[in-house]
Amino acid sequence: MANTLLMPKATAVWLVDNTGLTFEQIAHFCHLHPLEVRAIADGESAQGIKGMDPVMNGQLTRDEIAKAEADPNLRLKLNEPKVRVPEAKRRGGRYTPLSKRQDRPNAILWLVRNHPELKDAQISRLVGTTKATIDQIKGRTHWNSASLAPMDPVTLGLCSQIDLDLEVQRASSGRAPVAPTGDTLLPASLTERMTVPAAKDEDAELDASAVFAKLSSLKRKEPAEGDDEE
Repeated sequence: MANTLLMPKATAVWLVDNTGLTFEQIAHFCHLHPLEVRAIADGESAQGIKGMDPVMNGQLTRDEIAKAEADPNLRLKLNEPKVRVPEAKRRGGRYTPLSKRQDRPNAILWLVRNHPELKDAQISRLVGTTKATIDQIKGRTHWNSASLAPMDPVTLGLCSQIDLDLEVQRASSGRAPVAPTGDTLLPASLTERMTVPAAKDEDAELDASAVFAKLSSLKRKEPAEGDDEE
């Protein structure tokens, strides 16, 4: 498994608040856009996210930060971990404590507004909800829609920042487009190319039938074993 930065946004928040690094340096290290780092510095993004010290978790050193502060063109490099911890595989659905279940609609609304690229299944995994509830909040048919306020699920304790970043990364990576189905019209040239293999298959079947018939006729013409003895 490749070495990756833990909690990029939380790390960016800490670097903005505690270092003199440029937005470009922080963006490069945290794999974010410089404008997103600027928004964090202006308080327009990552609200409610607690900063994470990359020095404490061993992913950066004080000396490297000091060198980067002195040279704006220097890019920070992620330290290799000294200990490899295997990922724990979670089985079954996510359990949400009773005390936090009332916050799930607010978390769903936050995810829908801030990460529209997430699919319903991903939102369901993050906060432990159902597709019906997600549809109600998207369609503003939820019984408490008027009182809902978007709230970060990480701040609410419904999921970890690592899980959220992982789902966002999966959604952003995209998938191959699905081939059209139903009555979708295809270009004539494409239709012709699609029908050519079928025609070749028919010819192949006809040729096979002809060969089989020829072999059968030859077999009938072969003399019986008793004819030669007579």
